[in-house]
Amino acid sequence: MSSSLCVRRLSLAPSDVSAHTSMATRSLLAYSCNASFSTSSAQLAQNLQKKSKAALPPQRGTKNSVTLKRKTPARDVGKRPAPGERKALRKRIVLSNINAFEVPGLRDLHTTNMHADSVKGRVMGLPGTVVDSLRAVEAFKTTQGWNLFRRPAILMRRESAQIAEFIQEVEAAQGKKTIRRIIIGDRASGKSTLVLQALTMAFLKEWVVINLPDAKEIIIGHTEYAPMPGSNRTQYTQNVYTANLLSQIAKANTAVLSKLQLTTKPDLPITVPPNATLVKLAELGAATPEYSWPIFRALWDELTQPNRPPIIFAIDGLGHIMRDSAYLSTNFKPIHAHDLTIVRHFIDHLSGAAALPNGGIVLAATTGSNNPSSPALDFSIQVAEARAKGMNSLPTWNPYKSADQRSLDSLKNVEMLRLNGLSKEEARTIMEYYAASGMLRRTVDNNFVSDQWTLSGGGNIGELERGTVKLRI
Repeated sequence: MSSSLCVRRLSLAPSDVSAHTSMATRSLLAYSCNASFSTSSAQLAQNLQKKSKAALPPQRGTKNSVTLKRKTPARDVGKRPAPGERKALRKRIVLSNINAFEVPGLRDLHTTNMHADSVKGRVMGLPGTVVDSLRAVEAFKTTQGWNLFRRPAILMRRESAQIAEFIQEVEAAQGKKTIRRIIIGDRASGKSTLVLQALTMAFLKEWVVINLPDAKEIIIGHTEYAPMPGSNRTQYTQNVYTANLLSQIAKANTAVLSKLQLTTKPDLPITVPPNATLVKLAELGAATPEYSWPIFRALWDELTQPNRPPIIFAIDGLGHIMRDSAYLSTNFKPIHAHDLTIVRHFIDHLSGAAALPNGGIVLAATTGSNNPSSPALDFSIQVAEARAKGMNSLPTWNPYKSADQRSLDSLKNVEMLRLNGLSKEEARTIMEYYAASGMLRRTVDNNFVSDQWTLSGGGNIGELERGTVKLRI
């Protein structure tokens, strides 16, 4: 039935073929004029831009418009730092905080109360004259929290009392005793601060203080050096560093050296005024770096004459001078740190090869934050501590490690002073000082002291200060 219907409809369609053709043509034309929607760009669109003519060379007598213009250099509108300004800013020491409270009842440390039992375990202030001398010898460090409090003060801990006993022993022996110690301990345990306390007591006792603030500055190759003529094993002088050291000695020990005059006739390549004081001799060496080392030797000879005050000779960062330095010899080989004259001079007194005729103390502190690899120093510390404990079998050197025999020989007879953590009573004292200064806003009770003492690793004073004061700031 459906097929018959289709045939019937087909018979009703027009029989003109042209009519069908025109319909198809019209439908195709209409379809081609109305293109379907597309988001792509036209592929066959005609380029409406005219073709550019080939660039011809400029005609004679006409101006060439293709000339390149010179670029004007950009002006440097920033202000460059002056030479040494960055280093001065990096080493800048701030010793006062005007926003901190004045601690009531804070007494200064003096020669009268230095050895008293009443100052043990208490916080003592530093006198102003001693602060200036300590700043001159660069005893203050940027890593220490001096900028948090109103004025510099120190905690007289157990090891501080031991340093005071060393000074008392030297004075009791009337200059016939020299004490040599290496201060060791964990990182941030207060080794550099203990050296500062020893220098403070020496200044109060009117000793001659010579301090090498950072051993790293001596051996990293930042100062000029030259071989010293006439040395059996070639030694190297550092004139600029020695001149700076003489300047520090003159500024810090002015009160002592201004009372002492030359008693010998030093053989120097420069004229020295007769009857000159030792402070003038040190200033002369600071002003003439090319003669700084002979003048330093002449100053040391004067200080070791009879009836001279004792000497305290200190260095911080001992591990840096127990290996090769960054300097090179004429054969392009590393120069050992002990071949530098100022290092050799200190090592001779630390090892006991050279004595202090008028007595004194030779101190060397290790560093934990910037500790170089020195197997000889580590082994010497182990042997010295085992000997102090009375052990029968001492540690032996690992044969699979290269031995620095010069460093081992220089440390074999030196005793160690280990810096342990604070006791809970000392921790409570320093935390009460923090609270009185306004830096610690907590009630210092037994529970709080016990918690902070435990969190600081058993009384590590650096960690204790960081956890109670610095983290809040």
